[in-house]
Amino acid sequence: MFIRNGLLCLTLSLPLGSALACGPDFPLRLLSDRAHTLAELPEGSFQFEASRLGSAIAGLKPATAATLGYGYYGDGDPYVQEKTKAEQVSLSDAQQTLVAQLRQLKDPQQALIQGASLPAELSLYSAGAVAFNAGEYQQATEYFRQVLALPADQRALRSTWAAYSLGRALYAISVQANDLDELARRDMLLLARKAFQQTRQLSVDGFSDPQELGISSLGEEARLLLEDGNWNGAIGLYATQSLHGSPVGLSSLKQLVAQLSAMPDAELAQLLEGKPVQQLVTAALISHMGWSYGEQPPSEQKLIKALILSTAASLENADRLAALNYQIGDYTTTQTLLEHAGDGGLAWWLRAKLALRAGDKAAAASAYAKAAKAFPQTESWGYRTDDNGYYETLKPGCRVEGESAVLALERGDYLQAFDQLYRSDDVYWQDTASIAERVLTLDELKQYVDSHVPAPPPTPKQESGYYTTLPIAAQLRELLGRRLLREGHYDQVSGYFDSPELQAKAKAYGQYRQDAESRWLPTARAEAYYQAAKLARESGMELLGYEMGPDFHALEGMYSLEIPPVEAGPFITAAEVQRQQATQAAPDVRYHYRYVAAQLANDSANFLPHSSQAFAAVLCKAARWTRGSDDELAYYQRYINQGPYVQWAENFGENCEEPTFDTANKRYVTQVVDAVRSALRPFKLALIAGASVLVLGAAFLLWNRRRAKR
Repeated sequence: MFIRNGLLCLTLSLPLGSALACGPDFPLRLLSDRAHTLAELPEGSFQFEASRLGSAIAGLKPATAATLGYGYYGDGDPYVQEKTKAEQVSLSDAQQTLVAQLRQLKDPQQALIQGASLPAELSLYSAGAVAFNAGEYQQATEYFRQVLALPADQRALRSTWAAYSLGRALYAISVQANDLDELARRDMLLLARKAFQQTRQLSVDGFSDPQELGISSLGEEARLLLEDGNWNGAIGLYATQSLHGSPVGLSSLKQLVAQLSAMPDAELAQLLEGKPVQQLVTAALISHMGWSYGEQPPSEQKLIKALILSTAASLENADRLAALNYQIGDYTTTQTLLEHAGDGGLAWWLRAKLALRAGDKAAAASAYAKAAKAFPQTESWGYRTDDNGYYETLKPGCRVEGESAVLALERGDYLQAFDQLYRSDDVYWQDTASIAERVLTLDELKQYVDSHVPAPPPTPKQESGYYTTLPIAAQLRELLGRRLLREGHYDQVSGYFDSPELQAKAKAYGQYRQDAESRWLPTARAEAYYQAAKLARESGMELLGYEMGPDFHALEGMYSLEIPPVEAGPFITAAEVQRQQATQAAPDVRYHYRYVAAQLANDSANFLPHSSQAFAAVLCKAARWTRGSDDELAYYQRYINQGPYVQWAENFGENCEEPTFDTANKRYVTQVVDAVRSALRPFKLALIAGASVLVLGAAFLLWNRRRAKR
């Protein structure tokens, strides 16, 4: 069944992308522009789309680095060096030396004679390789066929090599032999194809294939089909090669797209009658293979126009064609195509987006749920960057769950939204963290973590780029631990931090905060406040930092992202705004924990004698931790108004001594005595006279008492 031309009324205009700024890349956040997130359909992955055009071959192992090249290069090329290493696999030292010597010969007969001591498969293959390198292709085919004619147990090492090389030799004969007519040439190409097919079967059957020639043979056979005008068959083989992990297959498909875009219109239209060609073109278009940002290049516009005019638009490809129409803004054609697109994940994703455009959020939520179930969990479209430079590892199942979470937030289903984003693991972690620390209440978050996020085994922290390598479960638990400390639940933080070191610091910080409120002696309370302040300053990011703004623990504090003020608007309700305002950092500035530390130091000063060195020292620390702010001036002014003179005050806020709390404790006594002395100093003579009178009077009374007893 085919679609009429009118169903593919594709619009050729696309908006210009935003200009990219220089700087580090950051993860894409679905919640930063919710309306855009729900409206956008990200470009697909050409590699993934190409893999859908091929069929995996049972028993053929996935490709490794060995399939990166075919070995057509000079002796110094790394691929040739790898081939030489592969040729020595399973050979004794003596055999390795002899085979290497044979490969340097120019005469295949001489190679056969000198290699007589080798097993037959090695001597025959070496002679064939010498003949091939000398351009004696007919003679080379005879040697390779002799290898393949040996009993199976006598050709375990060189069977795949011989079959693959036989195919190459036969192809070379078809190209260079002048005495072949067209029929003979086609027969020769058919024999070459069969040799490449035999290569794959031998690899599947377990014959030695260190160069993964079974996978490489797919590309060789595809080239033969392409030269014969069989684009559909060639595309299938290249796609299968790519499906098995070979980058050569993928690059070959990209070259085919480039060739198609350069063809005359009539020739292109004829090829588009084939389903594989149409699918390849569609795959290239929906993945934006030829462009990233800005206006579509003319070559892509040409392919779109050719696809419009094609009468062979198969309904089996309807979901991909619908995606292409949606991306370029033809929503009417998208809707029509979706009526024939089946129940795949992409089709339901598009239905959700069209429902949102129609204002039917209930239908959109239902379609998102079906899309999430339809996409395999393992499906990944790979790495992409949007037109603002944010990157995303696009797993469509996670993406539709994330978009569905936007609708859940608007409905007030905050826990559902959080759960949907948390299931994306690290893909949308920043969105997950934003909800965890700003939207959920502390009780909601703690109950979820305690019920669904058990502590993973402790992970040694290793840095990778700008981001932590802790498992997401550990990151979420630490986020909760920091929030508990920020909100004063010191007794509940045990076990939420990943490392023993952080657990000890969190416990110490909580104990200091509790001691600061419960100790009897003022100086003991002051010291507890100060010790808490030091921890908040020295380990504040790890103990108190917000995962997102304003501290950006997610970026290890190295960068800050612009986060617009939270206001009610598209897909953001007043209720959510209220929740976010209730969990805002205090103060809401970058590295807010420094200001928390300074305030704790200021609280410490409240319990210290103003005349003590400790009073000046803790205020100096507070000023130092808030350097450049109004708070720094306030702490300095307090010292000026209330504190004692200290020699280092000239550089107040820079060179601060550590407070000596034991000396401060003594100052409580000496401070009272000094105050009394200061108050009585103007009455010194009168006091001395009075004291003298009192002493004389007491002496007189004592003398009278003793006299009376006599």
